[in-house]
Amino acid sequence: MMKKLFALLLAAVMTLGVMSFASAADMAVAMVSDYQDITDQSFNQTTHEAAKAFCDANGVTYQYYRPATDSDEDRLSSIEKAIDDGFNTIILPGYAFGPVIQKVVPEYSDITFIALDISESDIGDLAAAVPANLYCAVYQEELCGYMAGYAAVRLGYKKLGYLGGMAVPAVIRYGYGFVQGADAAAAELGLKDVEVKYVYGNQFYGDADITAYMDTWYKGGTQVVFACGAGIFTSAGESAAKFGGKVIGVDVDQKGIIDGLYGEGITVTSAMKGLALTVTTELTAVKGGTFVGGRVDTLGLVSANPAENFVQIAPSTQFGDGFTAEDYAALVAKMYAGEIKVSNAIDAEPAVTAVTVDYQGNIK
Repeated sequence: MMKKLFALLLAAVMTLGVMSFASAADMAVAMVSDYQDITDQSFNQTTHEAAKAFCDANGVTYQYYRPATDSDEDRLSSIEKAIDDGFNTIILPGYAFGPVIQKVVPEYSDITFIALDISESDIGDLAAAVPANLYCAVYQEELCGYMAGYAAVRLGYKKLGYLGGMAVPAVIRYGYGFVQGADAAAAELGLKDVEVKYVYGNQFYGDADITAYMDTWYKGGTQVVFACGAGIFTSAGESAAKFGGKVIGVDVDQKGIIDGLYGEGITVTSAMKGLALTVTTELTAVKGGTFVGGRVDTLGLVSANPAENFVQIAPSTQFGDGFTAEDYAALVAKMYAGEIKVSNAIDAEPAVTAVTVDYQGNIK
């Protein structure tokens, strides 16, 4: 009897410990950006906008912090400044926070940390027993990458390009998924002339060198490039505008920014992951007292309905006769049912049967 009572008391204490880091009454939310800012039209901006929208709608104090430089030291300083300012729920978007998380999460055990795109490998020894005040989310980028590649070929594009940022796991998964999707669509259509050029810029922003590289692609016949890595889309977009090409965006629906900069209709689609949905879901849990940390979630398909998933292509996709909105829904339904398998391996190039892939390494 005593053992049972002790077990019940222990369970109650553990539950309270998980749920009481930031109660609804005193909840205050801060976001710290990685090495971009909240105007990047991508990862940081989407996270910021989702957090601010939630806090505005729920009467919760919110503030954004930007590190002075791209360094672990300044990321740490920004987090500590937020905590000193009274914020008890900290949102950290991007794998760059991995080393800092290993330091601050155990030190500030009364603070709730919500980390996006932070995997078990990013948090080092903490992965063995993820602290109860830390929630991490990673995404199945290979799935929305697959959708984008499949859509591109079904829409009639046969000369594709993949421009990744740095060859980190998420970027590789996007790219390898893109290759698999293009291959599947080419096989379905009986095509043998679909080509994919594949390269990494080795940075997350465009510049003159990368734009010049894209110029050679588009001038050489490349029709559409999947630009995968925050601001690296600027090089693909600038070059596409010069040579009549197209671009596929990443992480969020980038049609607004890419079309706005380089011309209406230049964005075919975007491979998206549910950053905003994750932020809203976890902040709702914190506010409601139901937050459960101590885990690294891998988020992907949760429904046959495309709009409900953590990975999808943009609603602004240029659907056409070759690939309609109904075709997209059918594709997602098959993926959700397990009828279509997409490899998430990043240690070997994906096997293909119908497309030719030219892996070109790093631009710089």
